[in-house]
Amino acid sequence: MSIISGALYVVATPIGNLGDMSQRAIEVLSGVVLIAAEDKRHSGKLLHHFDIKTPTMALHDHNERAVSESIVARLLGGEAVALVSDAGTPLISDPGYHLVAQVRAAGCRVIPVPGASALLAALSASGLPSDRFIFEGFLPAKAGARNARLEQLQGEHRTLIFYEAPHRIVESVAAMTGVFGADRQAVIARELTKTFETIHGDTLAGLSTWLKSDANQQRGEFVVMVAGAPLEDQEVDAETERVLRLLLAEMPLKQAATLAAKITGVKKNLLYQFALQLPR
Repeated sequence: MSIISGALYVVATPIGNLGDMSQRAIEVLSGVVLIAAEDKRHSGKLLHHFDIKTPTMALHDHNERAVSESIVARLLGGEAVALVSDAGTPLISDPGYHLVAQVRAAGCRVIPVPGASALLAALSASGLPSDRFIFEGFLPAKAGARNARLEQLQGEHRTLIFYEAPHRIVESVAAMTGVFGADRQAVIARELTKTFETIHGDTLAGLSTWLKSDANQQRGEFVVMVAGAPLEDQEVDAETERVLRLLLAEMPLKQAATLAAKITGVKKNLLYQFALQLPR
C-alpha cells in the first residue's frame, strides 16, 4: 500500500492477542517515518514482534501538547506519522485527542486504521442491549466523586460501559450496587483476548460477591457493563415540561429536576434524563 504524505494515521493495535493485528496496520506502521507511542517500551515489543523498524517517539498525557506541535510541523513538511496507544484504539481513554485536534486544525489529513477496541469487544459478547449505549471510561478514583458521577447516571436507559483498574474494581462495583441497585444486571469482561479472558454476568450484588470471593478475578484490565435503567411508566406531559423549562432557566439541571419532581410528582430521574435531551 502507498502511504499518503502529510497524513496522521491513527492505528489500532491488539488489546492482548497479537493475532488481532491487521495487515494494514503492519503496513502503515512500517511505511510512516515516525510512530508516536504512548509508551515506547510497551509498543517496542509489538513492533519487534512484527519486525517493524520505524523510529518511535513518546506521546503521553504529560507531553502531548508540546509534542503535538512538532508532529504537526513534520506533517506540514510532507512526512507521514502514525499514532498508537498501549493497546486498542488510540484516544479511547488514551492520549491523542489534542494531537488529532491540532492536526485537523492545521489542515492535515487524519486517517483511521481500525482494529481492536476493548469496549466494543466486551459489548459484543455481553448479552446486554447494544443498540444504544454510553461509554463513560474510567470513573473518578475518589469515592465521593465516583458516587456523584454514578448518581448522575442512575436514570440512564442506555447500556453503561466503564473501564476500571484492578485496584479499584471491587470498590467501583460496590458503588454501582449502592447507586443502581443490587438487582441491576451487569457484565464484567476481564483480560479480553488474553489467556485468562473472563466474561461474567450477574446482578450487581452477585458480581460484587463474586469479585470479593476470588482474588484472581480482581486482576487484569476490566470492562464493566451495566444494563440501563428500566423505562418508567410515567411520561413528561406538556405541563410538566413547561415547569421543567422554567426551572432550567433559573437553576442548574440537577436542581431543576429535583424541584420539578416535587412540584409535578413525576420521578426525578425521568425528568433529569428528559432535560438532558432538551436544547439548551
